[in-house]
Amino acid sequence: MTIRVVLADDQPLVRSGLRVLMADHPDLEVVGEAATGAEAVQLVRDVGPDVVVMDIRMPGMDGIEATRLITAGPATARVLVLTTFDEDDHVYGALRAGASGFVVKDMALSDILGAIRVVAAGDALIAPGVTRRLIADFAGRPRSAPERSPRPIEGITEREREVLTRVGRGRTNTEIADDLVISVATAKSHVSRLFTKLGARDRVQLVIIAYEAGLVTLPR
Repeated sequence: MTIRVVLADDQPLVRSGLRVLMADHPDLEVVGEAATGAEAVQLVRDVGPDVVVMDIRMPGMDGIEATRLITAGPATARVLVLTTFDEDDHVYGALRAGASGFVVKDMALSDILGAIRVVAAGDALIAPGVTRRLIADFAGRPRSAPERSPRPIEGITEREREVLTRVGRGRTNTEIADDLVISVATAKSHVSRLFTKLGARDRVQLVIIAYEAGLVTLPR
């Protein structure tokens, strides 16, 4: 099955590099290119891609707002955010807006293509190490607004809470299984139930829920 992709980046060289590389992979097809967030939103409506590779910083409507509009609408397109490590706060905003994962621009292009496939398959791409860095960095920044109380979570079992805590720390299903001395299949089942009970679109949103509930303990 061919994965239909929209490339949204205000840098023509980035779009060109990805387009040329994808031309050598028959399972990937670029069906549109956008230089602004508004163009990306319109393209999603017009061509119905499977994945949007979205830059955060674009003129006019940025990638975060474009992501919010795309994921809130009727389209089934999933968003993979392109970023750099000095934009962690923007990445957090994009994840909250509904992005299914993120990759950094200095990754090998072949790794970015792999990320597109992961997101298209319905999985979230959020590397454990990067997850921990992202949350720790965000949590350590001064807030302009008063600190909010942790968001309460109801309707989940104690075991599911343990699993959610570990998802929030960036642990994989295999690592969660090792931590809790359960099978990988059981860990996966717990994660699936958390998706349903918490109304989470994917693993990325579970990370955010765990953070906002105060379940993630950050090193001091």
